[in-house]
Amino acid sequence: MTPETTDLRPGHRISRVIKGGWQLAGDHGPVDRAAAIADMEAFLDAGITTFDCADIYRGVEEMIGAFIADIRRRRGAGFADRVIVHTKLVPDLARLADIRPEEIEAIVDRSLLRLGIERLHLVQFFWWDIEIGDPVSALQVLKECQHKGKIGNLGTTNWDAGAMGRFVDDGFDLVSAQVQYSLLDRRPAGRLAAWAAARNMQFLCYGTLAGGFLTDAWLGRPDPGFAFENRSLVKYRLIIDEFGPWDLFQTLLETLRAVADRHGVSLASVATRWVLDQPQVAAAIVGARYARHLPQTLEVFGLKLDAADRAAIDAVLGKAAGPSGPVYGLEGDRNGRHGRIMKYNLNTNPQDAVHGAAT
Repeated sequence: MTPETTDLRPGHRISRVIKGGWQLAGDHGPVDRAAAIADMEAFLDAGITTFDCADIYRGVEEMIGAFIADIRRRRGAGFADRVIVHTKLVPDLARLADIRPEEIEAIVDRSLLRLGIERLHLVQFFWWDIEIGDPVSALQVLKECQHKGKIGNLGTTNWDAGAMGRFVDDGFDLVSAQVQYSLLDRRPAGRLAAWAAARNMQFLCYGTLAGGFLTDAWLGRPDPGFAFENRSLVKYRLIIDEFGPWDLFQTLLETLRAVADRHGVSLASVATRWVLDQPQVAAAIVGARYARHLPQTLEVFGLKLDAADRAAIDAVLGKAAGPSGPVYGLEGDRNGRHGRIMKYNLNTNPQDAVHGAAT
């Protein structure tokens, strides 16, 4: 099955399923680093060319860098150049008021060093609170890094139109917005999608499977409450609360399972296909750690939802209470239950002279 591709800008072609890196950062349980690096090759061979990471995903840029270096050595520079890397730049909340331009560029240089590449294909910018410090000047540093050849394109992460508008108005070409988007969380639809379309901006979507909740594994299971082994599951369990009661979530899973049965695919493939079919969606970021997940990951490219499928799904979605409001609005409230589980200061390492050191 040939993966679908799309262009964010001329010369920046991505696979419409992106291999996510958050699950490799250690917060989701033990990671077999050697196996994860080795298995990246199978994804690339299958046509999943695009890899998502971040400066704050512990060890993930280095893992992708080790993978690129290995295939460059064994299979040549031309093959290694097929890899498209999307990373993020996320200064710590505690540093927003005083972070210096040279520190912003140093974070870019650090990502380049970790990844072992000459240019970051996409840097997705995030600033925890745009009322603190000078995010416009910080993004200007990234624009200057583009002119220096260190960065290809710029995007944003976890912002709605209100936050992105000030940057677009200042002349920044933002090619993408990474947003949480799933059957359980449709906040990017409607107003933001129309705003992005008018500005040639596309969505790169995470949370498509809601941390695994939108899979067969949760079909028919009782409400577990919030006793989970990792923060990701807590995050998405909170989204289920916003969507509606657990019974409505189970009705959604039952509906997706019925659609999946008609097409002979997994429930997860239906959930992913639904997101890929939404306006302005360029790609879904899927947290498949190892090559054993690859067959199901590729299954989505052979699936086409028909009118009956969409009507059945829409009938359930019409009963959902939420979540509502702007993208990342709930999570952006640091005193709310969504915001309280976030980690805001992951970029500063006391042993890392690149970022945060006195000069």
